[in-house]
Amino acid sequence: MRTIALILSIVAAPVMAHEFWIEPLAYQVDADGTLQADIVNGEEFTGAKLAYLPQRFANFVIFAGDEAARVRGRPGDKPALQQDPTAEGLNIAAYQARNATINYEAWEKFQRFVDHKDLGDVLSRHRERGLPEEGFGEVYSRYSKSLFGVGHGEGSDRRVGLETEVVALTNPYTDDLTDGFEVQLFYRENVRANEQIEVFEKAPNGGVEITLYRTDDNGVGAFPVKPGYRYMVDAVVLREPSAELQERTGAVWQTLWANLTFAVPE
Repeated sequence: MRTIALILSIVAAPVMAHEFWIEPLAYQVDADGTLQADIVNGEEFTGAKLAYLPQRFANFVIFAGDEAARVRGRPGDKPALQQDPTAEGLNIAAYQARNATINYEAWEKFQRFVDHKDLGDVLSRHRERGLPEEGFGEVYSRYSKSLFGVGHGEGSDRRVGLETEVVALTNPYTDDLTDGFEVQLFYRENVRANEQIEVFEKAPNGGVEITLYRTDDNGVGAFPVKPGYRYMVDAVVLREPSAELQERTGAVWQTLWANLTFAVPE
């Protein structure tokens, strides 16, 4: 385990945007058990639980080792994921939502989001493109993962083909977590070096603490974890949408959200 590095060591202010994540009903299940999880949209690790609706996602898949199985359900199912494990060991649920859009009446609200997610000097780029600072749109894409420990829980997280992705370098159900937990952040085929990751820590009593960290030159971020707590890691890419996407949606910015959830056993 690398030394925990590049920690901002501050508790974040209340978030300025909604996260989107997979939240298992139980992170550890028996080998012959069932994977169950909600799809959640909200803030501070609390939000609205969404039903299984195929029109809302592009991909919904469970991976275990070299095996994969699409999530099958009935429209309206809650929880959205109700499926047998793909295999015993570490199972990875991955969900790619279909694009959605949001409109901003004034720049200030967008700037608060940009500042919170540490996306840089977006206003200068906005002005260089000759864009209006009122009445403009953003299109956003969601890429969420969750780790289940099935049976013995052994195995490793890996890239599963999401355009931006958080990959756990630690297995929370089998590894020694004394020195903390490591993740690696990707955008397409590249690691995201020196980028902000936001870590949400949910206590057994439901209290949530939010802390900001930075990845190192290899895109690796490390943070301490506690037994009995649940965790969510979130990171955002901001880019200009393609000409086709901009024409189709009217959006002038695109955000891509990578998210990972897991739990630490008691």
